[in-house]
Amino acid sequence: MSRSGVGPEQHRQGSEADATATPFQAREHQHIRYNPLQDEWVLVSAHRMKRPWQGQVEPSLLKTVPRHDPNNPLCPGATRANGEVNPHYESTFLFDNDFPALQPDAPNPGPSDHPLFQAEAARGVCKVLCFHPWSDVTLPLMSVPEIRAVVDMWASVTEELGAQYPWVQIFENKGAMMGCSNPHPHCQVWASSFLPNIAQHEEQSQRAYQSQHGEPLLMEYGRQELLRKERLVLTSEHWLVLVPFWAVWPFQTLLLPRRHVRRLPELTPAERDDLAFIMKKLLTKYDNLFETSFPYTMGWHGAPMGSEAEANWDHWQLHAHYYPPLLRSSTVRKFMVGYEMLAQAQRDLTPEQAAERLRALPEVHYSLGPKDRETAAIS
Repeated sequence: MSRSGVGPEQHRQGSEADATATPFQAREHQHIRYNPLQDEWVLVSAHRMKRPWQGQVEPSLLKTVPRHDPNNPLCPGATRANGEVNPHYESTFLFDNDFPALQPDAPNPGPSDHPLFQAEAARGVCKVLCFHPWSDVTLPLMSVPEIRAVVDMWASVTEELGAQYPWVQIFENKGAMMGCSNPHPHCQVWASSFLPNIAQHEEQSQRAYQSQHGEPLLMEYGRQELLRKERLVLTSEHWLVLVPFWAVWPFQTLLLPRRHVRRLPELTPAERDDLAFIMKKLLTKYDNLFETSFPYTMGWHGAPMGSEAEANWDHWQLHAHYYPPLLRSSTVRKFMVGYEMLAQAQRDLTPEQAAERLRALPEVHYSLGPKDRETAAIS
């Protein structure tokens, strides 16, 4: 019995009665949301945005980056760590990573002597793709045709490496806040002999949903978001951009084709054109949010390939995840520590609030001058 004379059971019942009497408001009341794609839950605590911030403030981003630095190993004509000299490329440039996390000839660790100590072979290839010859541009500042060239390279390298490896992971870490050590616009491509953990989760969830409901999970999800509209950020003829109902990162987005597409190489020319167009719009909005070069990690997920490429993967839908860390300003980020590491993910504003803010932002980059703004608005 407590000091007030009310036992734990009565206290719990009273709390539940009070909660039932209070109308639920997602912007005010904490709740958990289910992520059906990765079979996990996220705690939403939007009221925490009211608390004053006294934690870490990131240093301001580097304002100027030289267009060409002969000592930058990603620049045209530069010498890399292995002694190779980059060509004087004028568009995209794909090359083998000089410090790969995966190599094609790694030996097999052999059989395990105990079920608690298991190891298996991990082989693969790691590549780097430079988006542009200039170091002082990012994707939102590139032209749509230049972004389309990146899309074509993504599709090409997926097809090339997917002929041998079951998983091809394209990802971009943009900004020092995301661990990017080189400001030159680029991404990485890791192809592996195994299906990584997150890919396994998405494979299992999409397969189970198709088996139970008779259609791909993300196709139905995209249709539902089009009907509900509250989490949509951008729509075009071939693509949707939305803040997922289960988003973890503050301004996380999901990029989905409207048509059922399993992998990047399957995109039609029209879908690739439209993808370049909507990517430029999304990334411009990101930069405009806090008027900074918005950091993020992004990556593509598509159906597994390799020796099983011809199996039935119709439960898969191609998609891209964008995970940006900024929360309150260009210098205040969301930290995934403590509860997030030890219990489950938690976010500080609702996905609907995030989508509303992104929708309202202009689609012309904040850094452009009047003439450039006029040209961009026309295009």
